[in-house]
Amino acid sequence: MTGRVLAMFLAVGMIASSCATGSVGDTAETTTTTVSPSTTPAPVPTTLLRETTTTEEPASSTTTSLVAVGSVCGEVDAGADQPTETGSERIDARGVAQVWVPEGSFTMGTEDPSNLEVPSFAISEVLGEQPAHDVTISVGFWIDKFEVTNESFGSFSEMGGYDDPACWSEKGWEWREKQRALPVDCETDDPDHPRACVSWFEAEAYATWRGGELPSEAQWEYAARGPDSLIYPWGDEWDPALANVVDATGTTPVGSFPAGASWVGALDMSGNVMEWVADWLSFSYYAESPEVDPEGPDVGSIKVEKGGWWGSLPYVARAAYRHFEDPPRYQDKHIGLRVVHSG
Repeated sequence: MTGRVLAMFLAVGMIASSCATGSVGDTAETTTTTVSPSTTPAPVPTTLLRETTTTEEPASSTTTSLVAVGSVCGEVDAGADQPTETGSERIDARGVAQVWVPEGSFTMGTEDPSNLEVPSFAISEVLGEQPAHDVTISVGFWIDKFEVTNESFGSFSEMGGYDDPACWSEKGWEWREKQRALPVDCETDDPDHPRACVSWFEAEAYATWRGGELPSEAQWEYAARGPDSLIYPWGDEWDPALANVVDATGTTPVGSFPAGASWVGALDMSGNVMEWVADWLSFSYYAESPEVDPEGPDVGSIKVEKGGWWGSLPYVARAAYRHFEDPPRYQDKHIGLRVVHSG
C-alpha cells in the first residue's frame, strides 16, 4: 500500500466518508413498489462486434477492502428481510428496485454445444461453458430488477464515491488514483438507460456504496435461468422481440422488454449491456468448482461478464455465455452491472 493510500485510509477512520453527503439510505424502508421505467429507445451507431483491448495484467486478488469504521460505504443498511415468495420486490436503501431469488439448485454451463451456432470469435469460449454441472445456491439473495442506470450511478458519483477510498478495494483504489477523470463519457447519459463504460473496479465500488456486492457468476446465472436451467431468461427458444440484442444500435431504457423477464422478474438479463460479475475467469474452473455456492478462482487476470450486448448475436444472449477477454480496468460501451444483497 502506498503512503498516500495509507494516509487516506487512516483519514477515513477519523472523519465521515464523503459518500455520506446527501445519503438517501439512512431512513429507507423496505417496500414492494414496482419501478416502471420509460420505454423510449435512444439509438446510437454501432458495429456487430465490440472493439476490445485484451492486454493481460498480472494475476491478483481485488477483495482486500479499505472500508473503515464510520464509512457510509461500509454501513449502508442492505436489509436482511427474507420473503417467502420468489420474485418479491423491494426498494433498497439507495432507492433501487430489487427482486428476491430464493435458495435452490440448477445446472450451470452448457451440456451439449453441438446445436449452437458458435461465432468464430467464440470458438474457444464455448469450451469454457463445460462441463455442465450441478450448482446449489444455499442462501437466497436480492438482485437488482434492472441494470444499474445512469441516474443511480450518477448519485454514487455526485455523493463523492470516486473520491472516497472507503468505497474501493485496495486494488481498485490503486487503479482509481491513476485516472484523470471519472466517470468517463459514454454513448448516452439518459437517466433511465443502463450505465456502461465502467470498469470492474468502478462497478465494485458502486456496489459497496449500495451496501451490496457484485453477484457471483453462479448467482447471476441462477437468477437468469432458474431451477429449470433455461437457455434464455424467458425459455429455451430465441425470440428477438424479447431482448435488445440483434440489429440494435444502442441501449434502450432499462425494462423495455418486460416479456423477456427471468423467472424471478429480473429484466434485461439478456442483451442491452453485459454485466460484470465478481468471478475471475478460468476455463478449467467448472471441472473443479464446488457444488455449493461457487465463487470462482481466487486469482486471475480477466473478469467474467454475463448477459450479451446490444448489436450482437443470440449466442451471447444465452444465460450460460461467459465473456472472456476483459481485465478489471477495462471500460466499454457494452458493459454495465447490477448488484446483489445476500439475504
